[in-house]
Amino acid sequence: MKPSKPENGAVVDLVDAILRDGVVLQADVIISVADIPLVGLKLRAALAGMDTMTEYGIFEEWDAAHRRRALDAEDADTDDEQTNTKTDE
Repeated sequence: MKPSKPENGAVVDLVDAILRDGVVLQADVIISVADIPLVGLKLRAALAGMDTMTEYGIFEEWDAAHRRRALDAEDADTDDEQTNTKTDE
């Protein structure tokens, strides 16, 4: 029996799970030379879809500001269209 590759892509399933559920990566890195620590890094990263991020309180302020900016731009476009219609009359 030959090994076969599944029809559905594992990468697609992985990306879907990451965007839906999210992943937190955490790493502590110490760079040393001759057993003497020179540089220390403490890294944290959260990777998820925006819905998941805002659900957990990450990027709430950014999301609210971005949505407000989009609504303001939409309102400005509507006002411009109304002004142009009045000018044409």
